[in-house]
Amino acid sequence: MLHLPQTLGESLNAFVRQGYPRETCGLLLGVRLGDEHVVSRVRRAHNVNIERAEDRYELDPDDFLSADREARAAGLDIVGIWHSHPDHPARPSATDRDGAWPGWSYLIISVGREGVGEIRSWRLNGGDFEEEEIRT
Repeated sequence: MLHLPQTLGESLNAFVRQGYPRETCGLLLGVRLGDEHVVSRVRRAHNVNIERAEDRYELDPDDFLSADREARAAGLDIVGIWHSHPDHPARPSATDRDGAWPGWSYLIISVGREGVGEIRSWRLNGGDFEEEEIRT
C-alpha cells in the first residue's frame, strides 16, 4: 500500500500538468512500514531523455543523488518513483518494467489536454508489476 497525502498528490498533479505533453518524473520520499510506503515528500527530477521526452523518462542522476541526500538528512528513504504518462493510461509499459527496482512504488499519473486522469501505483513482483492500493 502507498500512503500519499492529498496535498502531495495535488503537487504531483500540478507538476504533470506543467510538464504536459512531455513525461515528467521524480521521487517519492518517506518511510517503509512493512509492506507499506508512507510518502512525506515528493521531489521533481529533470527528465534527461530528450529524444523521446513525450513517451519516455530518465531521471537526472544529480536530482536522484540530491533527493537521496535530502531523504537521509531527514531520516527518510526513497520509497519510489513517480512519472506521468501523457495521453496514455496509468499502467506501466515494458520500458517501465525494464527499469524498475523491486520493493519500490512506481506511481504513474495519466495526463492529457483536459488535465490529470487516473493515478495508480505499482510494485515489481518477480518480472511483473502488481498494482498497489493508494490511500490519501
